Amino acid sequence: MSKQPSQFRFLKSRHVSEVTVLHAAMDDFHYDRHAHEEYAFGVTLAGRQDFFSGGQFHRSTPGNVVQFNPEEVHDGHSGGDSTLGYVMVYVPPAQLEAAFANAVGREGVGHFRSADTLIQDHALRGAILELARLVTHQVGSRIDQEHALHRIATRLVRREGRFQSNTASVSRPDALLSRAKDYILAHLEEDVSLDDLSQAAHLSKYHFLRLFRQQFAMTPHQYVLNCRINAARHALDDGALPNEVAFRYGFADLSHFNRRFKRIYAMTPYQYQRSIL
Repeated sequence: MSKQPSQFRFLKSRHVSEVTVLHAAMDDFHYDRHAHEEYAFGVTLAGRQDFFSGGQFHRSTPGNVVQFNPEEVHDGHSGGDSTLGYVMVYVPPAQLEAAFANAVGREGVGHFRSADTLIQDHALRGAILELARLVTHQVGSRIDQEHALHRIATRLVRREGRFQSNTASVSRPDALLSRAKDYILAHLEEDVSLDDLSQAAHLSKYHFLRLFRQQFAMTPHQYVLNCRINAARHALDDGALPNEVAFRYGFADLSHFNRRFKRIYAMTPYQYQRSIL
């Protein structure tokens, strides 16, 4: 029996700013390695979800939870012969900081980072699916969606047993690479070079390339493209025209922008914008 074309649908919450839900049925699509600025909470619904993250490969079967921390590099594709079905919820860190602080019982705890990527947890799965349902069908109120977010945050913290904050001491290589990341984010609309990035990190070009790929599982070039695509998505969310966005973030033309965007979001910028506006 021939496989059906993959289908993807993004939906924006009308109550909680920048919370986005993705419904996917996937046979013939493979995500490039990329990273999001948000937390990503997913549930595998059908088939098998194969992906790389955290330096290793994972296989998720129906009922499993998949969780990516902000800026955690991953890819993904359908494994086996059955269509992969899954739902993913993307939540900006700012929307979860209060929930994490409440779960820990103190403020100013920083961004939570889960040590696990592939999780078997009935309560966490239920909270993710409930938030996805509320956003997808636009039912309930703001407090209903906030409650679902709080359930997700509380369950993650309880699973860890202790709060895994990103405010711990930072190694010297991490601090140097962070300077390069800050430089990239500050110059997304400019033509940055490898020399620019290695100088920003105060490293030789060779040492910078080796450390960067070791740390992020991406080349600097891939990382720059990823950051530009993420920034472009925010511009599309705000209603900017795809051809205007392509020019702003340095893509050769709309066709080039379309190809790069689709490798991360599974649809063209126009299709994405039409689905969320």
